[in-house]
Order: sequence, then C-alpha cells, then structure tokens
Amino acid sequence: MSEFERILKTEYSENFDNLRKNRMVMSYYKYGLVKENYGNKLVNSIKTLEERLELYKQTGNTEYLLDVANQAMIEFMYPQHPKPYFEATDSDKSPGLAGMSINELKAFDDDWS
Repeated sequence: MSEFERILKTEYSENFDNLRKNRMVMSYYKYGLVKENYGNKLVNSIKTLEERLELYKQTGNTEYLLDVANQAMIEFMYPQHPKPYFEATDSDKSPGLAGMSINELKAFDDDWS
C-alpha cells in the first residue's frame, strides 16, 4: 500500500463520495442537466449551498452535507462568482481551522515542556 493510499484510508470517505454521486444521478432525473441549469444560471449554486448548510446546522441531517459538497463541485464546474479562479495556496494564505488541531496542541505542549 502506498503512503497516499495509507493516508486516505483514514482521511477520506469513499462512502461520502458514493452517496454524493448517487444524489447527482438522482438530480439529473429530477432537475435536468447540470450544464443547462447552472451553465445558463437558472439555478444559483452558491445560494443553494448556503441554504443546505443552514439546514444541516438546524437539523444535523448529514444528507445536507452531501448537497453542500455537490453544490461546491457544481460551482467549481460552472462558476457563478463574478471573478472565479483557481490558485493552489500555501499555509500563509489559508484561513486555518476554527479551533486548534492536534498538531498545534502537540506543538504548544512541546513549547511548554
């Protein structure tokens, strides 16, 4: 097993991806082609993403997280943001995490040892 595969075994969810993909197929039949709906700006992916995130916060239903991920993917495919671009960023441009990661806690602990 490669290092990449070893890491993804604990850091990635194939189940999440499978459930997400299933919903994309169902949406194809329910709403029509993504390209037509979002490419023609008939549906607002950012607003839809935000609404699903709020529903998750209110209910705890993780199905809404699948919708959030799908809407993010659709926004990536057919951006509606006025100035979309992709730039891989380093840590210095990252907003970081809300909270403190285990590695930050370990480093903090090491500094006080």
